[in-house]
Amino acid sequence: MGDVSRRDFLKTVTGAAATAAAALSIIPGARAGETGPLKVGLIGCGGRGVGAARDIMAAGKQLGVGVRVIAVADVFRDRAKGAQDGLNDAGADIKDDHVFFGLDAYKKLIETDVDIVLLATPPGFRPEQFEAAINAKKHVFMEKPVAVDPVGCRKVMAAGQKAKEFGLSVVSGTQRRHSFSYRETIKRIHDGAIGEVVAAYAYWCQGGLWVRDKSPNMSDLEWQLRNWLYFTWLSGDHIVEQHVHNIDIINWVMGTHPVSAFGMGGRQVRTAPRYGHIYDHFAVEFEYPNGARMLSMCRQIDGCDGRVSEFVVGTRGRSNCNGWIRGEKEWRYEGPKPNPYVQEMVHLLESIVKGEPINEAQNIAESTMTAIMGRESAYTGRTVRWSDMMKSDMSLMPKELSFDKPLPVPPVPMPGRPM
Repeated sequence: MGDVSRRDFLKTVTGAAATAAAALSIIPGARAGETGPLKVGLIGCGGRGVGAARDIMAAGKQLGVGVRVIAVADVFRDRAKGAQDGLNDAGADIKDDHVFFGLDAYKKLIETDVDIVLLATPPGFRPEQFEAAINAKKHVFMEKPVAVDPVGCRKVMAAGQKAKEFGLSVVSGTQRRHSFSYRETIKRIHDGAIGEVVAAYAYWCQGGLWVRDKSPNMSDLEWQLRNWLYFTWLSGDHIVEQHVHNIDIINWVMGTHPVSAFGMGGRQVRTAPRYGHIYDHFAVEFEYPNGARMLSMCRQIDGCDGRVSEFVVGTRGRSNCNGWIRGEKEWRYEGPKPNPYVQEMVHLLESIVKGEPINEAQNIAESTMTAIMGRESAYTGRTVRWSDMMKSDMSLMPKELSFDKPLPVPPVPMPGRPM
């Protein structure tokens, strides 16, 4: 990458893989006093969860590290069994007694002898499940975002600190942080390639996503879980669930989180009850400690122009986070571009095998909180400050989850009115 030749880079990658493979044969696994393949359990058996399990198996093959997916858990039996069948066809080894379902399925999986837990349930469940996995001393990969409210973000931060004390690795699903092009470009920005960053822009504007209609025999809870994108207590709204990727990049570039958010948004096209109560567009201005501003836009409306990108402006140049321009001088990343979904798993496995833990919990918790801060500004029509978020007692998780009781859908947030 950069000034390193392609041949030298490939030698480095090959050498790292050989070192990792050799290390596995002599270094105890995550289970004290034992050696052998690292055992993996998946919690949350939707498409992204099954994809994450496949990615960690691919990463193991790439590194020559033994990896066995041995357990799956989901609220719904059909999802858990479907994941078992699909992953076993791909080379996993999931026995029937390691297929768990129900609201407490995650606890049963964590009680097994897995070394690594993959968390891919709807984000509203992430803080509790992450905390449980860390308390059980498991390494964790957790999808983004990691919470939907301030209470959840702080729980993740605290559990992440405990993971450091236990020597555990924690990787989040912000795969751009594992992309070679982003890593090399942002390193150069931090080294001063474009001067001090004074403005930034982040976008995730696309068409609509899938939606699940409620059938007559569905309880409120089942419908909301199967249609989880459209309920803030489960997804955080799409500024949190999806746009956190781009927001995280700008936080990474800036080296910190914003101090305030001033935003707006609404529900202009997705207005039917099948879309729950979330918005379909947001626009938020975030201010950073040095006075720099980020304009953040996200939209999920069909028939509109799309844009998924990040852009930063410095005192000496500008960058799209995959290269930079300074006057007449331009640099573009042209090195290897491995699949970042697999690469994040490569970094996780390498850290475990080498005994050099990595921990992304604080970074992703801060980026999640940033997105929540923007959402709350749009929902209320008020400026929201980071200091207020860090003290807020807002918790969106229902006090009781039951398939036998009603779970009313909250009203659509209306700016300028009490919620």
